[in-house]
Amino acid sequence: MIRSRKMISSFVIGISFLFFGCEKNSAKPEESSYQLKILSTIAQIDDLVSEIGGERVEHLVLVRGELNPHIYELVKGDDEKIQEADLVFYNGLGLEHGASVAAMIAAHPRAVAVGDSIQKRHPEKILWKGSVQDPHIWMDISLWKEAIDPITEALIIADPEGSSVYQERSIALKEKMDQADAQVFEMLQKISERKRYLVTSHDAFRYFARRYLAASHDANWELRFQAPEGLSPDAQLNPMDLQRIIDHLHKYHIETLFPESNVSRDSIRKLLDAGGKMGLKLKICKDVLYGDSFRGHYLEAMKHNASSISKALQEETEQ
Repeated sequence: MIRSRKMISSFVIGISFLFFGCEKNSAKPEESSYQLKILSTIAQIDDLVSEIGGERVEHLVLVRGELNPHIYELVKGDDEKIQEADLVFYNGLGLEHGASVAAMIAAHPRAVAVGDSIQKRHPEKILWKGSVQDPHIWMDISLWKEAIDPITEALIIADPEGSSVYQERSIALKEKMDQADAQVFEMLQKISERKRYLVTSHDAFRYFARRYLAASHDANWELRFQAPEGLSPDAQLNPMDLQRIIDHLHKYHIETLFPESNVSRDSIRKLLDAGGKMGLKLKICKDVLYGDSFRGHYLEAMKHNASSISKALQEETEQ
C-alpha cells in the first residue's frame, strides 16, 4: 500500500513537472516574437531602421509618399502611432518644423535626432545656407551612412538582447552603402566636367553636388548645383531668384532642368519660358529626381537619381 502511494505521488509530481515545464516553454515564442515599435518621421530613416532592426522591429513612417516633410502636420491616426512607439527617429537640422510634429518630437521620451547626432560628431560636414542648416544630409550616401550608429545605439539601449543582431546588420548595411556610394560617384564623375551641372526646383541637392558632381579641385563646388526655390519647397518664389538661375544657365551653358517628384514644376516651367525668351535652349528632363521623398528603397532612389542625371547630361555632351 505504501509502495502504491509512493508510485502515485511520483506520477503526480512527474505530470506536474511536465505541465508547468510546457507552460514555461510555451511563453518563449511569445516573448521572442515581441518587436520594438519604431516610428520614423521620413522614409529615408525608416529604410535604415528596417535594415538594422530586421525582424526585431516593427517600423512605420510618419511622412509618407510624396508629402512635404518640411511642413507636415499631424493628421488623424498619427497620435496613436506616436503613443505606441518605443522609439521615434527624426532627421533634425530643422527639417521637421511643422508645429504639431515638432511638439510631438519634444514630448516623446525616446526621440532621437539622427541628423543632430551626425552634426555633433562631424560638424564640418553639415552645410549651411546663410544662418540656416541644410537638413538634406541623406543626399550624400557616405554622410547618411553616419546615421547608422545613432540608430543602432538607440535600438540596443531599448532592446539589449538584440545587440549582436543590430551590430551585425549595421556592419552589413555600412558595406552596402559604401558600395552604392562608390557606384553613384563613379557614374557621375564620368560625365564631362563642363557638363556636370544640376538645376532642380529647390535646394535639396547641395550635399549631392558636393559629393558627386564636384571635381577634386573644385573650390566653388556650390556652382555645380542651383535651384530657384530655397531649402524648403514651400518658400515663396522670388523673381530675383529666377533671374539668378537664368544667368547661371546662360553662363555655364546648361540645357537640362530636372523636376523633383514631390515639388511643383511651376518654377521649372518659369525658367523654361524665361530662358526661351532669352534664346536659351532648355528642356525639362523626362525623369523626376527624388529629393525630399522617394518611392521604393533609399539606395535605389539614389541610384535612380544618378542614372537619370548621367543619362540626360551625357546626351547633351553627345549632341
